[in-house]
Amino acid sequence: MHFTSEKHLENGVLEREFTLGEIPGILWTPESAAPVPLILMGHPGGLGGMHPRLVARALGCAAEGYASAAIELPGAGDRPRFPVVDEARADLRRVLKAGEPVTDDIIDRLVLPLVETAVPEWRTTLDALLALPGIRGPVGLSGGVIAIGTRLAVVEPRLEAAVLFAGSYVPRSILEEARQVTIPLHVLLQWDDEGNDRRQALDLFDAFGSKEKTLNANMGGHTGVPWFAGEAAGRFLARHLR
Repeated sequence: MHFTSEKHLENGVLEREFTLGEIPGILWTPESAAPVPLILMGHPGGLGGMHPRLVARALGCAAEGYASAAIELPGAGDRPRFPVVDEARADLRRVLKAGEPVTDDIIDRLVLPLVETAVPEWRTTLDALLALPGIRGPVGLSGGVIAIGTRLAVVEPRLEAAVLFAGSYVPRSILEEARQVTIPLHVLLQWDDEGNDRRQALDLFDAFGSKEKTLNANMGGHTGVPWFAGEAAGRFLARHLR
């Protein structure tokens, strides 16, 4: 892990951009003398455009005593293009514009390559982050592409709890994998999310094998998550990471 920049934010929070092989990312750490838990912050891609929102989330994490980190999705930002995903995204736009149904084939080509690449990258990044002084775990996940979060919750034993956002398409194979998830989950669902299949999101929640799982559903579109839903997610993470 090579740190490429360093910036001091409010309340003593340190923001450092890094590269880990071909993986770019950002780490935020609170001002603390003791080792702190870690939140993996998912997002839909484009660290540059997402930066203001990620900083706001990171400052919230730091206020609770957590470090947080985000990595760029494959094919997003300045990373090399992901032709298979780009083609699937173009097909998705075409069928949505035509009012046609989104097929399983399009969803698989759009999501599964990201899952297969991003999950190993997150695990490699987690190895490097937990080797840094000042970060000890436990580890939580917050947000991002829900299929990536589901796979990560299945394969990564260091993950203690996850906040998942039901705001993206889910391949049927990931729906089956969800039955293997056992960590505590807090799932956010925007009821009127124009880019999300509500029925599929409810089926995914039902499939999760966790004994503790909460669905927080609110009226509104994709970006209209109310502040109190965020607070509830924060309280959930606090229960499991402290």
